[in-house]
Amino acid sequence: MKKSTIVWLVIAAALILAGGMTFGCAMTMINWDFAKLSTDKYETREYEITDEFQNISVLADTADVVFVPTEDTECRVVCYEQTNVSHEVAVKDGTLTVEVIDTRKWYEYIGFNFQTPKVTVYMPKGEYAALTIKTDTGDVSIPREFRFKSMDVSLSTGDVTCKASATEQLKIKTSTGDITLQDVSAGVLDLTVSTGKVKASRITCVGDISIKVSTGEAVLAGVTCQNLTSNGDTGDIDLIGVIASGGFSIVRSTGDVSFEGCDAAEILVTTSTGDVEGSLLSDKVFIVNTHTGEKDVPKTNTGGKCEITTSTGDIEISIER
Repeated sequence: MKKSTIVWLVIAAALILAGGMTFGCAMTMINWDFAKLSTDKYETREYEITDEFQNISVLADTADVVFVPTEDTECRVVCYEQTNVSHEVAVKDGTLTVEVIDTRKWYEYIGFNFQTPKVTVYMPKGEYAALTIKTDTGDVSIPREFRFKSMDVSLSTGDVTCKASATEQLKIKTSTGDITLQDVSAGVLDLTVSTGKVKASRITCVGDISIKVSTGEAVLAGVTCQNLTSNGDTGDIDLIGVIASGGFSIVRSTGDVSFEGCDAAEILVTTSTGDVEGSLLSDKVFIVNTHTGEKDVPKTNTGGKCEITTSTGDIEISIER
């Protein structure tokens, strides 16, 4: 190696070390709070709601959306937002609307931003009509103190935590975010994720449940419904104490399917390389087929049909007595 090359390498290493030390000292002075490095300015705006409403519509961008129950009859919306990106809050035709207003020029998008906008809706706990939330990268949290006629939540990369119930349809769709439901009742439940996870526990559904995933995992525990349908690619699905008065219809590619103390009038499971295993609560007429995998199912000839088809996956089912 040439002497000049060695000199330049030493100089480069020294500059990198000096830069790292300067960055470390600067971050120590601000207690490693990256939010203080943001070039965008934020402020808090509060809106008092005096008009009555039954519907709620939130159309945000990158903001987290949080609902907080109050004991009084007053409602207010608090927005932590960029100074040049505000939210319009108003009651229109019986609907509380929160909508982002972004009038920035293209050059105003340039900069560093380590903070997250947030929309917090404080309203009396109780029953409401329709709830609609559409946002991109923000998270959504809806507590159990609220109950809606219908809910439609659509996100891109955000997580959704829902403990509120819906008498009719409860629909949640996200791309890379997770969906978490707990202690929820619904007329119809429709959940869709791409690479995120679905976790639902203690769910009572009068009608059907539909769960669509791509590479994400789905875990359902303590669920009752009429029919359960789930389609996915490489994601696993674990069913624990899931009871359907109608049927299970589960399709996976490389994902595994697991039952633990579950039951349905009829069961249809199709996978490619995924395994199918677990326990059911009542006898079934088993129709199983696997090309290269192993199979072990009870030799029962009563009950509803349980048809399981895999390519290279194993099939192992037992009946709990």
